[in-house]
Amino acid sequence: MQAFRQQLRERRYLAMGDKIVDVTLVPAPRQRNTEEEKAAVRAGKQNKAHQKDVDVRWTVKVGGEVRYRSDDTPLPQIATPVFGYKSHISFDRRFGFIPKGKVTSAAHSDGRELRHVVGTGNTASDVGADSAYRSRKSETWLARRIFTIRIHRRKPRGKPIPEHTSRANVARSAVRARAEHVFAHQKGLYGLFTRTIGLARHRPN
Repeated sequence: MQAFRQQLRERRYLAMGDKIVDVTLVPAPRQRNTEEEKAAVRAGKQNKAHQKDVDVRWTVKVGGEVRYRSDDTPLPQIATPVFGYKSHISFDRRFGFIPKGKVTSAAHSDGRELRHVVGTGNTASDVGADSAYRSRKSETWLARRIFTIRIHRRKPRGKPIPEHTSRANVARSAVRARAEHVFAHQKGLYGLFTRTIGLARHRPN
């Protein structure tokens, strides 16, 4: 990755658009011991984690197409269990460059990775992300580095979301939608599915 970024710099390609932060789930093969492996474990001839990925975790993905009842109220979204990792990235809105990224288990919190993927390589200062990344700690960290915060605001607990906040979130969503193109390119062209064992092998260099 460092060599690739150096080639971009030498050809004067610069990340000039807003920084967009997002994450996608990367499925991993489900792991089960065969009867022979179970027997070897019971006999003490094989470690239970032998050739097993002990870093991979389960999580629940909630999302997909929003469906509505006949009275136009939304139906609950489907929760799908996923076994794998998360690919956290920031990318340049203008060109889709990915200057920084990090891989964690699927159970890891999205918001905690904001500071690990937001770099200073872009000439633009705006940082966009969904509401999972909004917290007082993240806002303070971004403000101290003179970033302009374009992160979605959360719905107040027990109250409807204000109209002006809803409109602002819709406008931010139009910008963040580019993340789906970046991830679709990765998953469609490269078949984003992990086949290696261990978190260390998934981390970008």
